[in-house]
Amino acid sequence: MESRNDGPQRSDAQRNRERILEVALAELSRAVDVPLNLIAKKAGVGQGTFYRNFPNREALVLEVYRHEAQQLADAASELLETRSPEQALRAWMDQLARFAVAKAGLADAMRQIVGTTDGPAQPGYALVIKAIEALLAANHEAGALRPGLTSDDFILAVAGIWQIDARGDWQTQSARLLEIIMDGLRAGAPGRG
Repeated sequence: MESRNDGPQRSDAQRNRERILEVALAELSRAVDVPLNLIAKKAGVGQGTFYRNFPNREALVLEVYRHEAQQLADAASELLETRSPEQALRAWMDQLARFAVAKAGLADAMRQIVGTTDGPAQPGYALVIKAIEALLAANHEAGALRPGLTSDDFILAVAGIWQIDARGDWQTQSARLLEIIMDGLRAGAPGRG
């Protein structure tokens, strides 16, 4: 069963939904079997409001993941509007690292829901691929990246961020890894002399 979000919501209803998703991300990242009533309580909403939005655990977990993927996808467009393509890509990669840490926490919950954590089966995967393709296209047009780089290449290159331990100093580790990746993406770029 899917979450109920068939049309525009009142602003207070939308705030409640956003608060539930925020709390659910934090709580599900800590423990896959967190009681749903605890999420509702920490979000400051009643059981009726909670279950109107998310009738079961499956609907909640899928929406949390989809919501995070949508925010990541939306960030690509916003960054491309305000920064150079190369700066937008690098900033987006930092957001991807934060997403990877959140996803790592949700991995067990997702495995229980969809039976796998492989890419195409994940909600929001297509949104993220589209964002990557937009960022790569802008960078190719600017001559900032090596020619012929595809979204598949990019995903393979950044796959290491999913191996970083979220309980450690993941920010420093991911920043270093992403700088190394950016150096590789830039190598042989036509705009670099």
